[in-house]
Amino acid sequence: MLRDFMLDTALGNIAGLRGGAKGGARVLALHGWLDNAASFIPLAEHLVGIELVALDLPGHGASAHLPSAADYLATSAARAAFAAADALGWDRFALLGHSLGGSVASLMAAAQPQRIERLVSIESLGLLVETEDRTAARLREAFAAQTGLVDKQLRVFADIDTAVRARMQGIGKVSEAAARLLVERGIARVDGGYTWRSDPRLTLPTLVRMTEAQVRDLLRGIECPARVIYGAPAQSYFPEPLRSERAALLPRGELIVLPGSHHLHMEDAPAVAGAIGDFFLRG
Repeated sequence: MLRDFMLDTALGNIAGLRGGAKGGARVLALHGWLDNAASFIPLAEHLVGIELVALDLPGHGASAHLPSAADYLATSAARAAFAAADALGWDRFALLGHSLGGSVASLMAAAQPQRIERLVSIESLGLLVETEDRTAARLREAFAAQTGLVDKQLRVFADIDTAVRARMQGIGKVSEAAARLLVERGIARVDGGYTWRSDPRLTLPTLVRMTEAQVRDLLRGIECPARVIYGAPAQSYFPEPLRSERAALLPRGELIVLPGSHHLHMEDAPAVAGAIGDFFLRG
């Protein structure tokens, strides 16, 4: 059973869900883009012997939004996750990431290898990339989008069921059961109904992205044992053979492919838990 918590960190308030075996292997879980800590509720009941702390990344769920002068970057999320670990008193710990959370976990494992014991990344490894000749165009698009967001009105849903149906058709289409878990943590009551409580700036284009060569160097720098779990068929934005090529760069990595969608850790939690096995418990 996961329970709510709130941490006062050096980078602001970070919320989430935690539970599992007190004193067990410490695992910090990071969710995907526009999801929240509830992403790990189905999987948590199948993972034994670990103390699981699932964060709401900044701007998601119940966590604070970043200041207006700050940008939502994978590096910013990585710094916030380390700040949460510091607030927990965790010097060393393992990482469990899905989608964006897997990208952030990849950065963390490469940036501070002395702190990361093990890494499991689901449906992600490394970051989305950009070619060098798109640098100026990306910056122009991102700044233009920031200007256009000023007058944008948030959608208001009359009831939770309507929000659930919208989430089922959103990024990484999910079942009704999975969508309801994400929605119930991801909405706030307002006049006339409910609206997303995630920061609207999360939908803006990223200002700057690494190149593929930079991402590959980052992956070669991940020193801890790593297990990558992909669903089949592959997503269009992370196709084969790219995703397998990236996994092969991990010095101590292994790859498992399971039938399933992008949210397979929610849709088929027993199978994903079986693929994780005792990985987090190994010395």
